[in-house]
Amino acid sequence: MSREYSLHMQTAQGKRNTAGPDLPFRRAKRKTLRTCQLFLISILVLVCGTAAANAAAVNTVSVTDPLDAAALVYISGYEISPDVFYPGETGTVTVHVTNAANTTVFVSQPNLIESHVKVMNGNAFATATAIGPGETFDYNFVIIPYGTDGTYFPLFTVSTNVYGAGAIHSQIMLKIDSTDVRASIAEKPDTFALSTKDRVNVSVVNPRDGEITNVLIVPEVNGAIISPDESFVGTLKSGSSVQVPFAITPEKATEVTFHVSFNNGDNRHTTDVVLPLIIGENKKGAEIVVNNIESSNAGGTITLKGDVTNNGLTDARSVLVTVGSPAMPINPNPIYAIGNLEPDDFSSFEVTYTQTGPGSFPIIVEYKNTDGNTFIEKFTYNANSYGMGTGTGTEQGASSNAAGQGGPSRQRPGGIFSFGSGVNQVPVIPIAIILVAIGALLIAWKKGLLKRVINDRFPKKQDPDDDLKEQ
Repeated sequence: MSREYSLHMQTAQGKRNTAGPDLPFRRAKRKTLRTCQLFLISILVLVCGTAAANAAAVNTVSVTDPLDAAALVYISGYEISPDVFYPGETGTVTVHVTNAANTTVFVSQPNLIESHVKVMNGNAFATATAIGPGETFDYNFVIIPYGTDGTYFPLFTVSTNVYGAGAIHSQIMLKIDSTDVRASIAEKPDTFALSTKDRVNVSVVNPRDGEITNVLIVPEVNGAIISPDESFVGTLKSGSSVQVPFAITPEKATEVTFHVSFNNGDNRHTTDVVLPLIIGENKKGAEIVVNNIESSNAGGTITLKGDVTNNGLTDARSVLVTVGSPAMPINPNPIYAIGNLEPDDFSSFEVTYTQTGPGSFPIIVEYKNTDGNTFIEKFTYNANSYGMGTGTGTEQGASSNAAGQGGPSRQRPGGIFSFGSGVNQVPVIPIAIILVAIGALLIAWKKGLLKRVINDRFPKKQDPDDDLKEQ
């Protein structure tokens, strides 16, 4: 080998080495990727071809005899709307007829036979219908069932136009149920208070075998505010129920009619629920009690002190205390602001006023509920010309709403002879007198005064035997 050839071979080998040591790996990788792509394409072609072959096998069967083709026409299913009929209610029955042959078959004379079912569109299928290979034709019957409650089996039948072929028929199951959807008032207060919001729940129950749709509740009233204006429930399954809340604020004694409507199939039905709004005392609201009343006169300005207690079940908000005519509230405290009182909570107040002569006047307590409605409680206080109480021990109270309408009168415990927060009043003065008397008796007993008085009042009789002993 010549030197020139040796150098040429070394140079060529060096150029091959400069391609890098991973060149064989990259070539193998590319080959593998091409192999995978070809494999995936083959799988897709195979799957698609098999699916097409299966579809052709399922939908059509190759036949040459017309009788064989007629035998491959069958009833593939049916649908009924509504699921369960009311007696005399209009509905639809849709029957699916499928041709599994590879040739077109003509069918005619479809009918739905049942003595309790009237077909309203029997003349709609007077002409023959061509059903192509693998196709399905739908027969839609408009019907009205006239039976009693129960299950019926109308017979669907249709004939092919192939001479010698038998009729195709199948039974359809149909249900009739006269049970109605029930609506009622599931939750309400015993009585409603004027200008006070209360919650009412309207219950809708579907005891039928089929579902109902488009359930809607719309209240109607004159003399009350109701929220919401309407409530859409939607679909109510068989054997299920729902409760829908409404907020009612009455302005007078009246009644609310809840219109409940729903669809059974395409048929609209309605039922009503009437709720009387009986006006009375709000049993769950705040209840104001005023007690521990004291008054003092300084230079013609009378200061009235006492406690206000919330004996109810909800908060009394923005509580204000003042006095009414013939008393005249004056500075420095014509109106005393207490703020909010929670249930079983109390707060003291101090109101200054003037009064020209003896007589009674109202102590006025104004407060709001959680909805912002204003209420007024009035408690009668008897005072002489100096502003001191007469010592009756009670204040007669009356409540009214924001419009000034009078409420029922109530006797309120308390007064200048009582002590407490309004729940339990204790007679202070009688107890003090009893304690002083007991203390005086104890002192007299210790000093012997009580014994001396008893001996003087009940002297001891002397025994005659004692006299003989002395002699």
